[in-house]
Amino acid sequence: MLTIVIPTKDEEAYLPRLLSSIKHQTVQPFEIIVADAQSTDRTREIARSFGAKVVEGGPVAIARNRGAAHATTDLMLFLDADVELLDPEFLEKSVKEMFERKFDLATCDVVPLSHARIDHFLHRAYNAYVHVCGSLFPHAPGFCMIVRKDLHDKLGGFDESVVFCEDHDYARRFRSVGRFGFLRSTQIPVSIRRLDRDGRWTIAVKYLLAEVHLAILGPVRHNYFHYTFGHKRPLQKS
Repeated sequence: MLTIVIPTKDEEAYLPRLLSSIKHQTVQPFEIIVADAQSTDRTREIARSFGAKVVEGGPVAIARNRGAAHATTDLMLFLDADVELLDPEFLEKSVKEMFERKFDLATCDVVPLSHARIDHFLHRAYNAYVHVCGSLFPHAPGFCMIVRKDLHDKLGGFDESVVFCEDHDYARRFRSVGRFGFLRSTQIPVSIRRLDRDGRWTIAVKYLLAEVHLAILGPVRHNYFHYTFGHKRPLQKS
């Protein structure tokens, strides 16, 4: 059985797409938990309308941990609100491969919800890089991580003092408790909203510097990279 955990903050524009795509999966999760960081829009109302359980969230690491604390299944899938499960067999394939290949933590290749060549180039470059790093320097994006709950609990969950790349820190620490790997059977489509908001090359440089920080200085516990949880839409001109 599988629990899906989704951290949110003001996600009324994207959350319905994700939850609708989950409803169209060939295998349904046992439960969906939305850990919400005091949204001021209709996020909680939308989550409940799809049958999700809403719990109090916070910054992204805290939200994932709080959502996981309410999970009652052996497996958990962490997703972000701006992904979509366009493959109706995503859950079925992921769980099946997870067991067949004896993974304890897994992720998959990332594809952009975009037709722009630059976006596909950047995501292919990311996929190639993390595969080269493999299990020695593991990377698992927080918007798509499937993990055994008992080992998540044994690890102590996400380090809530880490404010940027907390997901990659999680994957690296996970090596001490279980086996990490990449799923081959499916991909995860993700929005490009952060790229549009912050700029593609700005994001690329930011993550490159974060990689250097992780490799040399360790987890990022300061906000020099100016990471923000949630996504504010630009104000429309009247």
